[in-house]
Amino acid sequence: MNEKAIAGLLVELSGAVGLSGSEDDVAAVVSRRLKPYVSRIWRDRLGNLVAFKEGESSGPEPFSLALVAHMDEIGLMVTKIEDSGALRFTAVGGIDPRTLPGQPVEVHGKSVLKGVIGAKAPHLLTAEERRRAPAFEDLFIDLGMDKKQAEEEVRTGDLVSFDAPPTVMAAGNSAAGKSLDDRSGVAALIICAANLRALRHRADLYFVASVQEEVGLRGAAAASYNLVPDLAVAVDVTHGKAPGLDLPGVFELGRGPVISMGPNYHPSLVRRLEESAREARFEVQLDADPAVPGTDAWAIQVSREGIPCGLLSIPLRYMHTTVEMLNLDDMANTGRLLAAFAAGIDRSFVEGLSCF
Repeated sequence: MNEKAIAGLLVELSGAVGLSGSEDDVAAVVSRRLKPYVSRIWRDRLGNLVAFKEGESSGPEPFSLALVAHMDEIGLMVTKIEDSGALRFTAVGGIDPRTLPGQPVEVHGKSVLKGVIGAKAPHLLTAEERRRAPAFEDLFIDLGMDKKQAEEEVRTGDLVSFDAPPTVMAAGNSAAGKSLDDRSGVAALIICAANLRALRHRADLYFVASVQEEVGLRGAAAASYNLVPDLAVAVDVTHGKAPGLDLPGVFELGRGPVISMGPNYHPSLVRRLEESAREARFEVQLDADPAVPGTDAWAIQVSREGIPCGLLSIPLRYMHTTVEMLNLDDMANTGRLLAAFAAGIDRSFVEGLSCF
């Protein structure tokens, strides 16, 4: 894929709607994008999209590698229709209410309805209200409808997505928009599949676009239990350095994907990812991660008897907002590194994973 195609892939994935538990629209995009590179695609009972590509293993028993990135996104859910016609709501996934006032949204009722998240104008705030950040109970969605109209179109439980079209920035090879966590990881899987067209690989490959990660790693838990791969690599985002933010555990945009190390990640797999990066001359960053991570990697590692797992992360600014920002080269090189890694593993490497 060239740079234009890579940017277009991310724009399409980001623009699709797929809140946790309702990922059908984005799954259709992922399926269409993966179809040219795999032999079979299906959805499992929970909704994970799985694409399979057979390897060229010459041994008596095939072995498998799963590459996993979640396709769900954060959003909102309607909880009540007020007498005024305004909608009260709660979060689907981790959302900071400070980022919400003034956001345009789409309410997925009988049809898709445009709305905005309103709050009191600053002129009308009390002194106490000015001192504190807005909470969910202070906010509402305004559809420009009265209660009767709203009740005809919307009901409690309807989902609300952010109306934030993705933008490829004018300079810096960057893109910003909603749901780059983790549509960028899904894009990396597709870039990997495209690169593997020109490479031989021994492992049977599962490309998994998982569901419901933002509400509890549920899709990865179900997929890994069902597929039982011999090893896996999860792909997600991590915190990127931004103006005014230079803390431990944040990483430079444009300096390559991040390889995590710690109890969640098999050390041999971590070393092989580093070796693959050196051999392919990809710049990478390293993350010391001794805690329980909030990514699909944790759910995969503890599935069944345990699955050797690694994690590649794409540095991302402004996580869980509608202006998440990343460097397109980091995303593309994550996919290319996955392809180099997949092409380099063999049966002897997999057999050695049982020994830490």
